[in-house]
Order: sequence, then C-alpha cells, then structure tokens
Amino acid sequence: MLIDSPYPKSFASDNHAGVHPDILKAMAAANDGDAPAYGGDAWTTALDGHVQSAFGPDATGFAVLNGAGANMVGLALMLGRYDAIICADTAHIATHEAGAAERLLGVKLMTVPTADGKLVPDDIRCRLSGVGNPHESQPRVVSISQVTELGTCYTPDEISALADTAHEAGLFLYMDGARIANAAAFLNCSLREITTDAGVDVFSFGGTKNGALAAEAVIVLEPSLSPGAPFLRRQSLQLASKMRFISAQLSALLTDDLWRTNAAHANAMAARLAAGLTDLPDVTLAYPVQSNAVFATLPQEVIPQLQEHFTFHTWDPAAGTVRWMTAFDTTPTHIDAFLTTIRSTLQT
Repeated sequence: MLIDSPYPKSFASDNHAGVHPDILKAMAAANDGDAPAYGGDAWTTALDGHVQSAFGPDATGFAVLNGAGANMVGLALMLGRYDAIICADTAHIATHEAGAAERLLGVKLMTVPTADGKLVPDDIRCRLSGVGNPHESQPRVVSISQVTELGTCYTPDEISALADTAHEAGLFLYMDGARIANAAAFLNCSLREITTDAGVDVFSFGGTKNGALAAEAVIVLEPSLSPGAPFLRRQSLQLASKMRFISAQLSALLTDDLWRTNAAHANAMAARLAAGLTDLPDVTLAYPVQSNAVFATLPQEVIPQLQEHFTFHTWDPAAGTVRWMTAFDTTPTHIDAFLTTIRSTLQT
C-alpha cells in the first residue's frame, strides 16, 4: 500500500530525500535468501571490486552506517592519544557531530577560520609551531570537507597542495566526503582525481545524501593504514551484521556512475534555484553555488514567512542567511514553485 507523503518538498537537507529506485532494487536483490553476516557476503566482495575500480588497486573500502561514524573510523586510523586535527572552523566534525572527535577519539581540534570553508596550505603551516613541544597537542591530521559545509568545492590542484603541505610536515590528509559526488559532478572530474590522484590518505564516501539509505564507506588509500580499519570499525559500532544491504547500495552508486547522475541532477536544481534569484534585489548569494547547496541572504522578517510553506534551515540568523538544499529527486517544478513563493513573499 502506497502512502501519500504529508510533507511538501523539503529544501532543508538532501537527507530528507527518499531512496533512489535503482538502490532500492539493489537492496531487494540482496534480500533473496540467506548470506553470511558482517561482510562475508558476495555483495561486499563485489563492493571491493567497485572501490578498486574507482580509486585504484591499493584502495580498500569499509562499509559503515553513517557519516559521523565514517569520520570517526577514518580519523581514528591516523591518530594517537596526544594528537590534533587541523580543520576549518565550519567543519562538520567541529560543529555538528556533538563533540564526537574530542569525546571518542580524545584529540584536540585545531580549527581555522575561513571565508569559504576551504583550507589553504598556510592554514596548515600556521598550526605547526607547537610540533615537538610536549606542552601542546601534536598536529597529525588535516581534515577537509568535500563539498565544504558552505557548499564550495576544492579543485584537484587545491587538494594536491594541501596534501603536499601535510605530507611534508609528516601529517595525513583526511577528506569528509559526505557530498563528494556533488563535488566531482560540479568539477566534471572523476572521484579518483579528487582523492587518490590528489594525495588524500583516507576519506569517507557518502551515499546517504546521494540517494542511499544509511550507507557510507571509509576508503583507505594509504596501504599502511588499512590493517587497523576492521578493528576500529567494530570498536566504533559501525560494523553492520547484515552488511550486504549496505554494500549493495554502495555498489549500485558506483555502477554506471549512478553517483554522478544523482549528484549532477541535484547540482543542476541548485543552479536553477540560484539563477531564479538573480533579479531579486532583496536576495543575495552568500557563497558561490558549486554543489547542491544555495546559501542566500534575505530580509530577516521574510524567513519565518517562507518557512510556513517550505522546510529549510536558517544558517546565520543575525545575517539573515539561509541554506537551501536540493537532492536527486528535486524537480524543476519543485524549484519553480519555491521561487514563486519566494517572490510572492518578498512582495507582501
């Protein structure tokens, strides 16, 4: 029995979207009969092949349940008890994971203010003055987000520059790839170009925000770090017993570039929304639209009026900045209806 959704199309998060039909089909196919638990199944073996095909023969993938868990497992592979992580002050690990890195990993976050959510090499260098000082936490990992929390994207050259700087200082480079598919689609490049080829050591491959259901992966590119991943995944409560259903989803995304199809469509819908705002004098874009996120600044009194009709988050209440997110299932009709509502609300 089909149930009509009581909710209008949400612009709050791509997490609000449903599951892509092809991914549902992959899960249904994995539901036929019994299979070994904890990754000893044919679907997880197949995922290993997809990971190596996408990221190179040295890449190993570990399916996990959610993005925060992927970050904790991936980061834990590189950190000791007195270490620190250099990241932007807007990084998800610093703002929206309830202190998980500090609580679970026991490390310090060395946050860096940025204008666009992106680190540059000098942001790493300026946090190295305490290296070797026993009174200070020791930088060990540089963590970046791709796409950033402000909707911006690192180019392959920018990532390579960060990787070179980190590696020269004896640090690892980690990438929170919750929306990595949107970045690759915007940059018109392969996933490998912004990970393996750019010098990333470990990253998360996000599926949930791109049409999957509770499916993420930790991808380890530095071979020396792989042996500890199975144990840290288990210790971090990220080892799924019925892993075949997660692996099947991730394999579906990596088959025939479904990840790109979904992400490119979401990006296009964000671009359509941004283009529809250009002639509105009371609305400005806070950041470049380089993914499926539109950050707009508008009169503060208009925000609650719009939220009576559509769901979205206020990003900076003082500035009147909001975040509008699109997804693989956002349609031009959804965008045009939203734009019509924005226009009519501004005119009242």
